[in-house]
Order: sequence, then structure tokens, then C-alpha cells
Amino acid sequence: MSTIDVNNLLAQMRQISSQVRPAESALKAAPAAKADFGALLKESIGSVGQSQQQAGQMAAAFERGDPGADLGRTMVAIQKADLSLRTMTEVRNKLVDAYKEIMNMPV
Repeated sequence: MSTIDVNNLLAQMRQISSQVRPAESALKAAPAAKADFGALLKESIGSVGQSQQQAGQMAAAFERGDPGADLGRTMVAIQKADLSLRTMTEVRNKLVDAYKEIMNMPV
């Protein structure tokens, strides 16, 4: 069983939180625009695809032995891509479950 460095974990959580905050403020900055769920979902799927591509390119560059390729950054990119794909899958599962529940409601 491995021990968790609490300070390191907390620093990573703060860093991720600071990266998310600009996106939150961008969403709050445009309340006049009509919130289109389909467009938001399409943008999210595109973002997941882009992170998958970026991680694949970084992994390929590391495998080729490119001078600028860093193992740490490559592994982080791969983990981010994996996490975003898992998150998108869970969102899809929740949407399907909600759809099934609505379809089974008596009218």
C-alpha cells in the first residue's frame, strides 16, 4: 500500500482548480447568450477528442525520442486524456439513464 503525500496532492488539486476557474469565469461572462445544451455537449466532446489527439502526439514524440519530449508531461497528458474520456463516458451514461427514466414515466 502506498502512502499519499498530502501536501503534494493538495498542491495538484489547487493547480487543477486554478486551471478550471478561467473556464468557469468565461461561462459566467456570457449569460446573454442562450445556453444551448447541444452546443455545449458538442464542444465538450471536441475537447475530449483534442486532448486524446494531443496525448497521442506527445506519446509518439516520446517514443521517437524527440529532444523536447518529456516523460512527465507525456504521462500527465495521457492521464488527463484518460480522465476526460472517462468523465465523458459517465456523462453519457447518466444522460442515457435519464432518458430511459423519462421514457418510462407514465403520462
